[in-house]
Amino acid sequence: MANVTVQAIKELMSITGVGMMDCKRALVAADGDQDKAIEALREKGLATQAKKSGRAAAEGVVATVVNNGVGVMVEINTETDFAANTDDFKAFAASVANTIVEKNPADVDALKATTISGGDKTVDEVLTELAGMKIRENIVIRRFVRLEGTVASYVHNGGSIGVLVKMDTDIKDDAVLTVGKDVAMQSAALNPAYLKRDEVPAEVLDKEKEIMMAQMAEDPKMANKPEQVRAKIVEGKVGKYYKENCLLEQAFVKDDKVSVQEYVAAEAKKLGGSITVAEVVRFERGEGVEKKEENFADEIASMIK
Repeated sequence: MANVTVQAIKELMSITGVGMMDCKRALVAADGDQDKAIEALREKGLATQAKKSGRAAAEGVVATVVNNGVGVMVEINTETDFAANTDDFKAFAASVANTIVEKNPADVDALKATTISGGDKTVDEVLTELAGMKIRENIVIRRFVRLEGTVASYVHNGGSIGVLVKMDTDIKDDAVLTVGKDVAMQSAALNPAYLKRDEVPAEVLDKEKEIMMAQMAEDPKMANKPEQVRAKIVEGKVGKYYKENCLLEQAFVKDDKVSVQEYVAAEAKKLGGSITVAEVVRFERGEGVEKKEENFADEIASMIK
């Protein structure tokens, strides 16, 4: 049996995109012959992941789980919505979310090296097998968030958008989670840039004011007004900016006569305690991922070649 070096394993991983243990086993079985190891991995279907790795993975799912005071949201991408809707892909996403709850990995790389929940293989090994032997598409664990405390979640449209809401509260009633879910639905629907006005950067506000002043300068009805009057009008417009861009100041979607903050306060009063929305995290599937548009005939031709 050949003495397989760490460097040889790393090179095979780089070439094929396959996990470390599978590369090691392939090299051992091939007596260290890289070409034979690649062929063996291809025969098993594992090297398919490497061939697909250059393709855009912009579909997929945002999955959430809340368990024992821990809320997790993870985005896992693949190339097509068809693959994302398979039972195998959904089961993988759920297992990854549970792994994050149980193991608390530091980042995606640490997560991939962690033994998957309910199994004996690493997340990366399971991903590689799923991509190469079942899904046969590029699969990417893009990002995740893990919050501890009183956490509510909401997933929209089968995983196109997910939101986690963490609340600081002295109320033990599960009705608190209903309040959190309502806030999460608000975030999913309107996608506010900030939770509250204190989070709006000063440079963002300055730029907004600059734009508002420029708009008034172009308005014949406003251009001749004294600058101090226009500045006062701008301050009023800033209040509108907060109401549009800060979640807690937005009109509540279920009752636009009150703000989200007013809704939360009213529900807390009914439940005999206090609720503070401490953190809101929103993932939208594929946001920021550039989808590669390909001509179908050209793609078939390239596959034949």
